[in-house]
Amino acid sequence: MPRPTRTDRSRPAAADRVAGLRGPGRITAAVRGRLAEGGAERGANPVELAVVMPAILVLLFGSIQLAVWFVARSTALNAAQSGVNAQRAYQAPPGAGRDRATSFLRAAGDWLVDWPAPTCTTNATATEVTCTVTGRSLSVIPGVHFPVRQTAHGPVERWTAG
Repeated sequence: MPRPTRTDRSRPAAADRVAGLRGPGRITAAVRGRLAEGGAERGANPVELAVVMPAILVLLFGSIQLAVWFVARSTALNAAQSGVNAQRAYQAPPGAGRDRATSFLRAAGDWLVDWPAPTCTTNATATEVTCTVTGRSLSVIPGVHFPVRQTAHGPVERWTAG
């Protein structure tokens, strides 16, 4: 069986011929070119990152703290609404709203911390119930406290002449 003929691609380069794009010096030339391009700016990226990283971390922790504060506000408002709904029921006992808001806060987790017993009061005319829940949100940033206060209102259920 005859041998196939050699093509230009399979022939070794002549010693006097300069290695082109396919030669062994291609990688070395590319690396030298890239190193020469950077010049005085070589190594600037880590320095820029070290300067910008504190600002990125402040924005990250600030956004997380803002989200935690909104969840704490939502928890306080839901507890206040739950207390109002329990207190405004027809012939509800005097502490029903406070007890319902307290049990809601205990079941909701620790989004709202340092909350005293919620205050659920009936106004002087006995037609409206107001429940206020206060506390503070969890703190992602040490030493910083964000107060939370939410109030809900509702009419008392009663028989009226119509």
